[in-house]
Amino acid sequence: MTEPATLTTADPATPPPAVFAEPERPVTGRWISLFALAWLGIWMAQLTPVQLMLPIQVEAQLKAADWVDNVVAFGVVSGIAGAFALIAYPLTGALSDRTVSRFGRRRPWIVFGALLFAVSLVVLGLQEGIVGIGVWWTLTLVGFCVLTAALTATISDQVPVGQRGYVSGWISAPQAIGTILGIVLVTELALSQIIGYSLMAALLVLLVLPFVLGAPDQVLPRAARPPFTFRDLAAGFWISPRRYPDFGWTLLSRILVNVGNALGTTLLLFFLMYHVKVEKAEDALLVLTLIYMFFVVLAALFLGRLSDRIGRRKVFVLVSSGLQGVAAVLLAFFPNLTVATVGAGLLGLGYGCFLSVDQALATQVLPDPAARGKDLGIMNIATAVPQAMAPLLGAFVVAQLGGFGPLYVASGVISVLGALAVLPVKGVR
Repeated sequence: MTEPATLTTADPATPPPAVFAEPERPVTGRWISLFALAWLGIWMAQLTPVQLMLPIQVEAQLKAADWVDNVVAFGVVSGIAGAFALIAYPLTGALSDRTVSRFGRRRPWIVFGALLFAVSLVVLGLQEGIVGIGVWWTLTLVGFCVLTAALTATISDQVPVGQRGYVSGWISAPQAIGTILGIVLVTELALSQIIGYSLMAALLVLLVLPFVLGAPDQVLPRAARPPFTFRDLAAGFWISPRRYPDFGWTLLSRILVNVGNALGTTLLLFFLMYHVKVEKAEDALLVLTLIYMFFVVLAALFLGRLSDRIGRRKVFVLVSSGLQGVAAVLLAFFPNLTVATVGAGLLGLGYGCFLSVDQALATQVLPDPAARGKDLGIMNIATAVPQAMAPLLGAFVVAQLGGFGPLYVASGVISVLGALAVLPVKGVR
């Protein structure tokens, strides 16, 4: 692995504090449970709108005669929000690295992000115009970024390397359960727009709160806080791939795989409605989501722990990306509900493996122990921004290149390229 950059403290003669050291004590089952519970609330509040509520809300307000216009409008709203995530993730990480609150470095940002996320969801449910939807979805995503940037940094702060695959699996497993639970609640209870969004907001706060109150957080000594200038902050957003090639290749791989996965999933409702022409598209979406998420959970928990045991990450990233590529090709050339069911299983198996193992890999290629939050914030851009930008990119492909077939071909090709990008990483097996 590349050598970390030299730590900067207020007094050069002072040795780096323990807060910057690699953790060695395993986290407890209680800590993992609270961590998983927080992610359950986060994914429910973020992915239920993306998969179901936001597309329906945009379509209802736009009232376009051509379904492609609905896809494009949803893509524009999501893409604008994604642009703000480019700033929110590393900025939150950098600020949390320097936070000297007695409540810890990460906890204040977890609280702030959760509140911004929840309030924005409630107000989003009140919107009856495209501009208002765009503004409040952007603020919702910023809250999501602030919250998850700080929460993800706790892995590098507190989880030893030998546990990171398994613990990272508890990011992706709740993603599966949260998405399913959110869609079931909204559809089966026939909730109105405002009640649906408000329920997601309430569950978010309720499920994040136990981690805030019950999990310890490291306190940064004021004397050890790295010096702060806006120039240094801006410069820190760039990490030279020539100086830190393992970080660069891992970031590129993560971007490509997440773009490939997002292209395959974020327009799934429109794919079922307008291409496969399923009569009850929302019900079919729920079934496919159940299959997809079952395999996400299975892969994330089992393969993440297996990766820890054998001490290997790259081979799992390669296999997972390949599975996603196969799934996308099936959807491209055999667009029917039966094949979509098989594709959903393969996509879930591949992405679940990728989420757990790649998160562990990312924590092992960070350049500077004193800037874990900022560096992981940059890494997290490669997760959130593709999900936000994919509807816009996907809408362009659908509108300009002839429909959903080219969209899923692009998804498969990009996923495979993401697998190949991890091969040059040398510091992690």
